[in-house]
Amino acid sequence: MASESSISHAATPSEVVTRFAPSPTGFLHIGGARTALFNWLYARHHGGRTLLRIEDTDAKRSNQDAIDAIIDGLAWLGLDYDAPPVFQSDRAERHAEVALRLLAAGHAYKCFATPEDLEAMRAEQRANKQPMRYDGRWRDRDPSQAPEGAPFTVRLKTPNEGETTIPDQVQGDVTVRNAELDDYIILRADGTPTYMLAVVVDDHDMGVTHVIRGDDHLNNAFRQLPIIRAMNEIEGGWPDPVYAHIPLIHGSDGAKLSKRHGALGVEAYRDEFGILPEALFNYLLRLGWGHGDREEITRAEAVELFDLAGVGKSPSRFDIKKLENLNGHYLREADDARLAALVAARIGETADETLLTRAMPVLKVRAKNLDEIVEGAGFLFAQRPLEMTEKAAQLLAGNAPDILRMVHDRFTGENDWTSEALEATTKALAEEQGLGLGKLAQPMRAALTGTTTSPGIFDVLVLLGRDEALARLNAQAA
Repeated sequence: MASESSISHAATPSEVVTRFAPSPTGFLHIGGARTALFNWLYARHHGGRTLLRIEDTDAKRSNQDAIDAIIDGLAWLGLDYDAPPVFQSDRAERHAEVALRLLAAGHAYKCFATPEDLEAMRAEQRANKQPMRYDGRWRDRDPSQAPEGAPFTVRLKTPNEGETTIPDQVQGDVTVRNAELDDYIILRADGTPTYMLAVVVDDHDMGVTHVIRGDDHLNNAFRQLPIIRAMNEIEGGWPDPVYAHIPLIHGSDGAKLSKRHGALGVEAYRDEFGILPEALFNYLLRLGWGHGDREEITRAEAVELFDLAGVGKSPSRFDIKKLENLNGHYLREADDARLAALVAARIGETADETLLTRAMPVLKVRAKNLDEIVEGAGFLFAQRPLEMTEKAAQLLAGNAPDILRMVHDRFTGENDWTSEALEATTKALAEEQGLGLGKLAQPMRAALTGTTTSPGIFDVLVLLGRDEALARLNAQAA
């Protein structure tokens, strides 16, 4: 995808425009994926547009692999965007332009405090147990008081009296006293813009109307609004966005989400856990948003139903077992040929997609992820002599070889190699020998698959085919 440094995405009146703005310092983690999903759904629900911005201004930590993984992860989840992604690093000149306009209009000022000055200020605040914030020492001073040619930063002149209330669409009305905000830097001494300024300028230039993000950004909203309102005073056309700050995701134990809870990149759920994109889409949708008691919601239904009113105020809890249970539902619903291709890719060169497609209706019945299907399909591609699990070997001890010889010889005369006919033949043999069906089926399963768990034994016989099934039975028969 191409980047855009010059943007003309202004929203039409009443059009909803959302954005997802990840920092490419790591892969697309589960919390970011949910934020992207909520933005995408809100825009789609309201017939608006949703945009992608890569906030790559931290050159030391941003990397192309992370950018590629984010874009790939979003595409895998089926989240498409209505314009090429904007790369924030391309727009530094525009950000600086806004900073200088704020400076010229008196909404910002030059700060000549040196790093040593600021460290001394912080040391004094620590000693006096005061809040750690810039004390405004250059807010009202004449720049001419600074040494000639001294480096300076540009700080925003934030309101320091009264209070600001944000009518947040998730949190409700949130109020902060303006005195709690400090005059923060919007342009560094080297002329580069800060994150807080860049976000506001990009949101405006992209025509973003609704800022939907994690509630760890709620404080940022109070710091960003003064820029918006100052620019609206200077040139007009800078309305306050609608804010919606979503509670963060916690682990199943209620603690902050970490890798031990499953806080991994989206690609890990695809590649390592064998999760389908529609399952993760559905799970993330239900992680902090609800519509009655419904658990399984299709993409089309989600677009129809989603709104911010359904987002809860409390942190949601990530549970990998619930995700896998939901994934099991989508595996059973998935097209067999599609699953066969996914499973074949995990098995490798020995896989036969045609055979996997035929086997999929019985392989996917109890599976909760693609790897369980791979494991269940192992018997299809095993080479003789089969490697036996310890439990399977136990089932082949005692009189099992004699039983398998009887089964083999009876099946040799079977002309109808279907599960129904094979089941009827096996039951008849069991009755003749005065044995329960399990006494035949258990050693048969071990001989045919090398394990004690598999699809139904008669399905196994059909999938292996007459020649291979008879050969495996004969290999273990007396």
